[in-house]
Amino acid sequence: MKQISLFIAILFSAQLIAQQQPEFSLTVPEVEADLRFIASDELQGRRTGEAGNNIAAKYIAEAYRAAGVQAPEGMEDYMQTINFGKSQVPAEGTLVWGESTYQHMEDMIVLGGIPLDATAKAVFAGHGLENEKKGWDDYKGIKAEGKIVVVMGGIPNSQDPLETFNAMQAKRDLAQSKGAIALIEIYRLPFPWGFFKNYMTSDRLTPKSESTRENTMSYLWIKEKDPEATLLLKKKKTELSVKHNGVTESSVKSQNVIGIIPGTDSTLKNEFIALTAHYDHVGTGKNGGSFYTPEDSIFNGARDNGMGTVALISAAKALAKKPAKRSILLIAFTGEEMGLLGSQYYASNPVIPLTETIFNFNTDGAGYNDKSSISVIGYGRTGTDDAIQAGAKAFGMGVIENPAPDQNLFDRSDNVAFAAKGVPCANFSPGVTGFEEELMKYYHQAADNPESVDFDYLLKYVQTYIHTARIIADAPVKPKWTAGDKYEEIGKKLYGLE
Repeated sequence: MKQISLFIAILFSAQLIAQQQPEFSLTVPEVEADLRFIASDELQGRRTGEAGNNIAAKYIAEAYRAAGVQAPEGMEDYMQTINFGKSQVPAEGTLVWGESTYQHMEDMIVLGGIPLDATAKAVFAGHGLENEKKGWDDYKGIKAEGKIVVVMGGIPNSQDPLETFNAMQAKRDLAQSKGAIALIEIYRLPFPWGFFKNYMTSDRLTPKSESTRENTMSYLWIKEKDPEATLLLKKKKTELSVKHNGVTESSVKSQNVIGIIPGTDSTLKNEFIALTAHYDHVGTGKNGGSFYTPEDSIFNGARDNGMGTVALISAAKALAKKPAKRSILLIAFTGEEMGLLGSQYYASNPVIPLTETIFNFNTDGAGYNDKSSISVIGYGRTGTDDAIQAGAKAFGMGVIENPAPDQNLFDRSDNVAFAAKGVPCANFSPGVTGFEEELMKYYHQAADNPESVDFDYLLKYVQTYIHTARIIADAPVKPKWTAGDKYEEIGKKLYGLE
């Protein structure tokens, strides 16, 4: 009898092993090899628009091909090409405002415009915005033609960096349409001026199209020296003098890397789960924006976001080998480090209609300080909590819910491009309890090399991501925004649920 019971137990165990999904069969050497290539010195920090970034894209595309992932219609090479305008700031420039003189790359930065040497009247125009729905009409009663327009940085009632960056182009276009010769934004944001200055003066990219307005008007930011001068400008016109050599403009290309794995269920295969990760990083030297030495000036980005890129490549392998019921859309985004450019471009130019994209499971992170867990930003917002817990439990991992809430991480990664359109989403990250010393030692630092990563933890991270995605893709119920979520209404509109 004992022998029969033992036989049944062995048979049952064999059946369980046979049913195990391919993500269980991934190995440490497999994920290590992918990370060592993606975060290698040879790729020079994968900066968008540079050769290393293009090589990384090709590597991901060929991983899709080797796994048997389908290319979207009309994209045999898996590449969604994006044309960018590249801006290089001038070497010097000055602004004279009353008794204060501002110097470019010290307390002023020139971010746009052809060469200018002019003294003109200045006018204050609030935040420099017009939006009838939101009640913004900052140019009401103001004649800006031939003048220098001074505005507050960002948008009203917000210090969110992403909202500040997203408003920049609209402000420039509006000021130029009003005939201004220069637009100056006053910096009053909750993070150091030095960080902002270094980030904005590294070579910047903006998506281009045939309708893109050519910005010839000068565009400056200043670290305010005299708040009283700003108050005075609100009451009466003042003359300012601006001089600089102009911003150099050129064109470059980069690409999102996209693949499709059709689902197996005759009905559910018409719904797509978008698995996404950005594969770009910040490059080398000054463009990296942080501390580096002559011995190591390459920002390899093993954690941010080499780990996420490896998770996406591994998902292609596992889910192509044994597909889920719903279809899988794989997207490796470019340009995240330059302002979520690749994801925003995709959200406006999707290869699968967003109405058919029912969930975005993004993977991105700053690193880890808890190897017993994974983190999920957006936990509790889309009805996927049980799937996340089950996916983590399968590999003995805990779940850290919404770490570092003060950092507003949900709206700072590529998932927000989907959320803004109404698609439910969450961001899957390595285990992090807070932005403390162990994390910051590597985050956007030249020290973030592949050999510093725990590869056993990387494997569990990758497996947990894929298995969770599989559970969500197989679930009978779609993810949806929880009642009262700030993206709930746009989600209802997207899916016709109003």
